[in-house]
Amino acid sequence: MIRYSCFRAKIKFPKTTPFGKPKTLQGHESHGKGVQAPLDTICKTIHQYSKGPVSDENMEKLSEIAKDCCIVKNYVYTRYGGKGSLAKLYPGYTIQNEMTRSGLREQLGLPSVYFYLAMFDALADIKSQWTRTKAKVLELAGKNEGLSKEEKHYLRFLLKVNNAFEAAVNEASVHLPKELQAKYECLAGCVDAERLRRYLCRQVRKYHQKLHTDRTDGFSVSAKAYRYEDHGIYLATKEKRKRIFIPLTDNNRYESQIYIKLFPEEKRLEIRVPVNVQVRSHDDYSSQVGVSLGLLTMLTTHEGHKYGEQLGAYQMEYADWIREQIRIYNSNRQNNPGRKKYTARKNRYEEQLHSYINQELNRFLQVEKPRIIWIPKLPRPRAGGASGRLNHMAALWQRGYIRKRLIQKCQEQSVEVVDVFGKDISRECSRCGAIGNKKKGEFVCVSCGYQEDDKTNAAQNAKNRGIRAADPERRS
Repeated sequence: MIRYSCFRAKIKFPKTTPFGKPKTLQGHESHGKGVQAPLDTICKTIHQYSKGPVSDENMEKLSEIAKDCCIVKNYVYTRYGGKGSLAKLYPGYTIQNEMTRSGLREQLGLPSVYFYLAMFDALADIKSQWTRTKAKVLELAGKNEGLSKEEKHYLRFLLKVNNAFEAAVNEASVHLPKELQAKYECLAGCVDAERLRRYLCRQVRKYHQKLHTDRTDGFSVSAKAYRYEDHGIYLATKEKRKRIFIPLTDNNRYESQIYIKLFPEEKRLEIRVPVNVQVRSHDDYSSQVGVSLGLLTMLTTHEGHKYGEQLGAYQMEYADWIREQIRIYNSNRQNNPGRKKYTARKNRYEEQLHSYINQELNRFLQVEKPRIIWIPKLPRPRAGGASGRLNHMAALWQRGYIRKRLIQKCQEQSVEVVDVFGKDISRECSRCGAIGNKKKGEFVCVSCGYQEDDKTNAAQNAKNRGIRAADPERRS
């Protein structure tokens, strides 16, 4: 059972990095050293949009910055993405100093407000890649029937303790703080440590990938590199003491690190601003609600209330259009038909779909007033199905987006979201627990004769399983 609770934003950047001083919202400054958000806040992304077309000259200057940031990232990926740089990744000051001495910034003529943020973005990507590698090796070791419990325990220790992992993959002696060193020596004495370290190195070589990016459509900007003024934003360029002006559709102002997303073909840009917003608390949000997600009806509660009943119609229309566009493109592929109109309309379909999903999720929270939401953890959709049309619709199913937006909105409203075990949740009778049958949207229990809408039955099972997991004494 996985719990999602409100994220308490508390972020601190190193003092030597060139980040500006963020604010939570306009007029609400953070307090203390670095950046420390107030209690009971979560981080969300605010979007701002350019007003009118961005001139070719300005777009070229911004694109040049994005390309240089891409070069910086690939330089960091290449130089520090391997096992030999593991010791330098935390906290990163050594890499920052080496990058300063490398002369790359002067060579590119890139302002420090862009150079160092690109570097820190790349380091974050490298850390994430190592986390994925460790998780993969840990998963495979757990499934390896040729390893004993002691050997798996030893490998888990190496993967969990950074200094031990670094020494193991670099074939060096392990030196840890006194207590950890004693525990390591105890574990190593029970197994063939040398053989297991060679196994670990093989797995890392097999699954760890060095990163590379070709994306030149955006870059991060520190607060020192821009200012809001004249119903727009002034952005620093590679020319000294010169900024370009981009009119915006709103007059909101922020003082934090932002991200500029470029759309050169459309002659526009988008600004993404992370802000800390206050979590709302509602005294009347007291109910416990079991829910199930559906392909045709977005969300059904354990009481049979349905939200997003037009989701299937939206998705079917979208899927039919996609199938038709694929047919047209394949029949005319040799003439290299353009994709600009296709991409624009595809984006409109997705925006319409996402707008409907958010509207219905807001309605769900306002009507149900939940304190806890129990939701099944379902497996990934599998290939195959009743027809090609339904397969396309299933492929476009916004299940991941729905879950993400539900969790985000619940965090903002102090609502707890709890994942429950999803196996057979739609086939189990919510009244007696026996396995029943589903037919044409109805669930029928062959044991007790209970009949109910299949999604309502699944939602009731989600609530039952959540309550039993939270209170073991109630388990039958």
